Formats: sequence, structure tokens, C-alpha cells
Amino acid sequence: MSVLTRDEAQTRARLLDVHRYAISLDLTGGDETFDSRTVIGFTARTAGDTFVELKPAELRSATLDGQPLDPTTLVENRLPLKNLTAGEHELRIEAVMRYSRTGEGMHRFTDPTDGETYVYTQLFLDDVQRVFAAFDQPDLKAVFNLTVKAPEGWSVLANGITTHEGDGQWRAATTPLISTYLVAVAAGPWHSVTTEHRGLPFGIHCRRSLAPHLDADADELFEITRQCFDRYHEKFEEPYPFDSYDQAFVPEFNAGAMENPGLVTFRDEFVYRSAVTDTQRQTRAMVIAHEMAHMWFGDLVTLRWWDDIWLNESFAEYMGYQTLTEATRFTDTWTDFGVARKAWGYDADQRPSTHPVAPEAVDDTASALLNFDGISYAKGASALRQLVAWLGEKDFLAGINTHFARHRFGNAALADFIDSLASATDRDVHAWADAWLRTTGVDTLTPHLTQADDGTYTLTVDHDGSRPHRISVGLYDHHIADAGALALRERLDLDIPQAAPQPLGKRPDLLLLNDGDLTYAKVLFDPESFETVQNALAGLPQPLSRAVVWNALRDAVRDGRLPATTYLNTARTHLPHETDLAIVDGVLAFASGHIADRYLPAAERPTALATLTALCRDLIRRTEDGDNPGLRLIAVRHFIDAAAHPDTIAAWLADGTVPGGPELDPELRWRILGRLAVLGAVDEAKIADELARDPSATGQEGAARCRAALPDEEAKRRAWEAMFTTDEQADLSNYLFTATAQGFWQPEQADLVEEYVDRYWTDAPAVAARRGPAIATAAGRWAFPRHAVSEDTLRRGEQCLREADPTPALRRKLVDELDDLARALRIREA
Repeated sequence: MSVLTRDEAQTRARLLDVHRYAISLDLTGGDETFDSRTVIGFTARTAGDTFVELKPAELRSATLDGQPLDPTTLVENRLPLKNLTAGEHELRIEAVMRYSRTGEGMHRFTDPTDGETYVYTQLFLDDVQRVFAAFDQPDLKAVFNLTVKAPEGWSVLANGITTHEGDGQWRAATTPLISTYLVAVAAGPWHSVTTEHRGLPFGIHCRRSLAPHLDADADELFEITRQCFDRYHEKFEEPYPFDSYDQAFVPEFNAGAMENPGLVTFRDEFVYRSAVTDTQRQTRAMVIAHEMAHMWFGDLVTLRWWDDIWLNESFAEYMGYQTLTEATRFTDTWTDFGVARKAWGYDADQRPSTHPVAPEAVDDTASALLNFDGISYAKGASALRQLVAWLGEKDFLAGINTHFARHRFGNAALADFIDSLASATDRDVHAWADAWLRTTGVDTLTPHLTQADDGTYTLTVDHDGSRPHRISVGLYDHHIADAGALALRERLDLDIPQAAPQPLGKRPDLLLLNDGDLTYAKVLFDPESFETVQNALAGLPQPLSRAVVWNALRDAVRDGRLPATTYLNTARTHLPHETDLAIVDGVLAFASGHIADRYLPAAERPTALATLTALCRDLIRRTEDGDNPGLRLIAVRHFIDAAAHPDTIAAWLADGTVPGGPELDPELRWRILGRLAVLGAVDEAKIADELARDPSATGQEGAARCRAALPDEEAKRRAWEAMFTTDEQADLSNYLFTATAQGFWQPEQADLVEEYVDRYWTDAPAVAARRGPAIATAAGRWAFPRHAVSEDTLRRGEQCLREADPTPALRRKLVDELDDLARALRIREA
């Protein structure tokens, strides 16, 4: 396939003005393909040549201004349009398109629970070409008229209000000007719950088999939606720009959600079948807030080219967390951001694949797709949070509203946004943007305390980096009445670089840089403060302060400044007293997935797992009174994952409950069965019995994960072939591929799977080339042999990068995974 370059897009944008699309889709033709008819009305500003993109199974016909075009001139995904004259034109294309099993284009899914079929589009970044012909670039906006013929009993959702005209024919209201990648269709026998708010129809939709679970949460989902909608209308002068607001929870979705105007699609794991923690509910609420922010950031005003994806994602990320904090019951969302999201940004920013938040060299769409990462989301949102702290929220919002007014239903770039901000303030936002958005890497802040002759102290902060920072510095002393607690003496505001040393008075027991987590930087401790951290971390009064400390400890382990066992011991000491669920879950995840599985030598892993199971047992005992079911659920999950012996969790499975609760729902049953499979304590018959008990889509994934985890040569062979060597008719869907990969590699089974480490370097590039970016990403992320921490793995991986010519999506994942592997080796050596 030919990828679109920035130069080609700019050339085409100078030539064309695209007005309207009329799209007709027929979904009644079978399981493999659907019919697509497109009429595009456009103007050529001058005479010239260009092309339209599509990826058909069959191009039936194409006409330009009534004159037939030769279908054989379609090369890869481009149909040339030669000798255009200046003026109005009409392009008509009829094609047969393939359904997808990878979450790209028009994805088709049959629910194993009841046999019902659903289809939905995911057209980002350049997958509109899999559904209809288009001039596929974000700055060629147009209005869209859509009709869909669907099977009897289906309903059709789209960007605008849809009307059933009879005989399976559905028509969507004409859209305002939007980009091609934002067109959306979702069709099937949806279960729908509808309401109205501020004169607009609101709807939530899911598969019929999930209807009871959606109904149980419908009030919560609508409440969050209304609260965010109202808060955005307080912040933004431009009203919501579309005619309705539907949220569809769809199966086998690759992302968390997609901001299609008027029809946001979410992965349907957000329709909870099993018990979840309040932090998980908060995460779902944040995704709702994030996607709604996109209605303005991305949909109303859209990037001109993909080098400005941060204008979409960083803003939606920042606004999602901030608006949730302001408008809903989830008032402590920035703690979860600090633990769960910010670490994603820090890690991405220290790999060879790092890039600026606003990069200048995104030459084509394949390169652009790689930048939807922790930098564009978490680092960009952190930069915006720092901008608000530096600029003030009033001026920040004034600049945003100027931006919307100047570019509504149009396109904008970084320079346009900075100019809008500059109109609202006297501060030099251009210099701020250069320092924060055009640079890479993580700054490091180190405190130095100096004692004066009168016994008082001053603070000087060493700054390794180039960005200016406005931070808070927390001064904490041991609580007089409670030896285990820390009391905030004072919180100082400090600008970095400093103009002069900061007076502190008497020395604090703990000096915490970036208290409140307002900037994006690593922070270190002076020796006395580190001793206090080890002894009294749980005594810090605010969870966000504790999150800053835990992130600092995490960074210290990753940088080789803190032994991994010290982190484990700190967790063992303080986590049993932690009250914030995001912190507990985040610390346990790092301790198990990174320290126990990778950073410690294999001989030390059993001791680490024993520490983790003892810690989780403490948390389970602490929650026996039932007062904190979320904390208990987290502890039970991590106890299962760290279990080195099958007896306890096998007894739970046999009894159908953890003593004292919770009862085992499908998620916990599959989690236990997966761990028992790793430990060789179940067989295929037991997995089949559980699948008969839960034949749902998530049950199918659980079974695939368990079967791949069995410590058996034949099971490993079958799992590997399912992922890498089957033919197109038997290819796994994106979700089943991921589930199989998650089960395959296990640290306990290193000897059993040793031969597959070598096979990975040839089989992964082959499947990535054959099946496209979604499977390439899954192969690089989930199927990578992360357990094999050795110089030989590193050498073979580097050879693969040099010689196997992996696709861009797989190459990026391999570069990142190999850098993480090299880091793990350095940590082991240290």
C-alpha cells in the first residue's frame, strides 16, 4: 500500500476543494464483503493531476464527470485522476470492500453468546479507504451524506441522527464539515438506551448479550456524560457542534475509544460483566470526558497534518482529567494520571523512539501512526497542565476560545494555536512552546539543602534539562502525635531555573519536589528525605503526594539508582496502609510485571513472588470487614497473578469464592484458571468446561489465553501456529491474537519456549507484513518474548531490525521492547 506523504497532501490540498460525499453502503451481501458506492463533489482550483484512495476487494466502476475511468489503473490504494480541468467535478466509484477482523476499516464480529452479528467502522488514521473512496487527508474536510442498507432487525448508528426508511434502508442526517477519518457507522441488533439533554438526543448502545450490564450502569454513564457536557459548555464559548451524542460500546476495538463526531465508539470491556474497582469506573469516566473533549479538539477544529496529533490527544487527555475532577464525583483523578498515565509518558520519552510532543518531521501517514503513544497523550497532557500553572487558567481558556472561533469547522496547526494563546496573555508562549513541545527527554530535578550559620536552611534545585518549570515544594515534618504520619508544614511555589536559593527555615524531615505533580520531570531526594520516605511514605497526607514519591522510586529503579529489592521492601512496608486504589494497583503492577518478571534474575523471582503474595494477603486480611471491596478486589487479583503454588487459588476456584468474598465472577474465574494453566494445575478438559460455562467473547479470549499458557509442547505449538502460521481463513481476530500472545510467554516456562524466541524474529515480521498495523502492533507488544532477558535476545532482536525489514508499526514496537530489554539487563548488572 502507498502511504500518503505530507508533500503529497499539501499538493493535493492546493489543488482541490472537496465539498461533499454521498456514500451508500450495502451490508446485506454476506460475511466477507459489502458493497460501497461513493459520489464525491469537488472543485479543482487549477488544471492538474491527482488521485483518490481506496482499498477494494473489487473495483466495479469509476467515472469522472460521467466519463468512465479504467479500473486497472488502480495501483495498490490509488486511483489516478488525470488531466483535471479547473472547476467543478463529480467522481463516482462503486466497489466491493472486505470486512475486517483486525479492528481496522469495517470490523465484523459475530457474538459467540447468541450468534448475533455487528459491524462498525474505525477509519482512523487512513482506514477510510477500506470502506469507501476518499481524498483521505484531514485538511480536505467535506459534508457527508450516508445511507446504509442493513439486514432486517438491525439498527444503524452514524455521525448524525439516523432514520429508518423501510426495507432495511437507513439514512443519516447530513454532517457539518468533518474530516474523512471521522466518519462513523455502527450497525447491528444493538441494545440501546436513550435520553435527551439540553435539547439533544443522547444514546448508549451495546451488543444484546451485554444488555443487562449496560442497563445496570446506564444511570452512571448518562450522569457522567451530562456532567462533562455541561462543564465543557461552561469552559467553551462554542456550543457542541453536532446534532446528537451517541456512545457505542463495540467489540474487538483496538483503542480505548474513538472520537467520531456524534458517535463515539468505545471498547466494550467498558460494559462491565464482572466486579470492578472505583478506579476502573473513574477510568471509564475519564475516557468519556476525553472523547467528549475531542468534539471541540479534533472534530470542530482539526489538525492540518499528523505532526499536530498532540492538538487532538494532549488536549483531550488534559481536559478529560481536569473536567472529571471539576464536574463529577471523581475528584482525585490526577493521582490516577500520575500513577497510570504519566509513567507511560516517562518510559516512552526515554527510549530511542522518543519524539517531541509536536514533532516537525512527520513525513507520511505510516510515521504518524507510530506517534500515538505516551508522549502525545501523557507527556502532552502534563505539558498542558504545566502551561495552565504558568499561564493561569483564565488566560488559557481565553486562548482556547479564540482558537475555536478562528478555526471552527476548519484546520489548524501548532503555530495557529500558539498565536491564539498569545492573544490572551503577555507571556512569551512561543518560547514556552519551543522549550516544551519541540524538545525530547525528561528533565531531572535534584534538591540541595545548605545550612546557614544561624542553623536555617536554603534550597537550591539542580536542573538537568532545558525546560522551565513552575513547581510546588512540599515541606513535611514528622507528626508530633502520630509517629507514623507526616504533617505538611508549608508548600512553596518555585520557578526553575531558580533566581536565588529558597529560604526554608528549619530543615524539613521530607522535602518533596513537584508536590502536587504540576510538572513533567523526574525528582530526586536528598539523603534525609529519602530516609523519611523509607520509614514514613504511607504517612504522607495526600495521595497525589504519595504518587509523586512512588513515581520517583520507580524512576530510581529504572535508572539503576535504587535496588529493585528495595522497592519491593518499601512496597511491603507501606502498601498495606495505602488507601488510594490507583496507587495500590500501580505499585503492585510495577512490582510484579517489571521487577519480579524482568529486573530480578530468575533465581530471585520466587522470593519476589513470595513478597508480593504476602503483601496481597495482608491487604486481603485488612479488608475482611467489607469496608473496601475495591482494595480487596485489587489484592485478590494480584495474589492470583503472583501465586507460585496452585493450592490456595485452586481451592478458591473449586469453592467459587474467596473466603470472606468476593464470589468469583467470570473475570476472576478466568484469571485463576490462567494462573493454574501456567503452573500446570489444569488441563484442556478443565478449560473446555469453563468455556462451556462462559461461552462469551471474553470467555473465548480467556480460553485462548489459558490454552497458550499450558506448559505443554503441543499446546505451545498450536498457539504459535494460530498466531503466526495459519492461512487467511483461520486468522485470529485482533483480540484472540492478543489473548493467545498474553498466554504464550511465561517466566516459569523459559526452557519450554526457548526455540520460539528464535522463531519470533522471522515469524513476527512475516505476520506484520501480511496482516497490517493492528496485528503488527500486537505482535510487537504482546507476542514479544519479554521474559527472555539476555544478551542473546538483545543481539537477535538488533539483527532482526537490521536484516528482516519489519514494517514501521512492528519496527517501532521492537525498538521500544529491545530498549526495555537492555534496561532490564543494566538493572540486573547493577
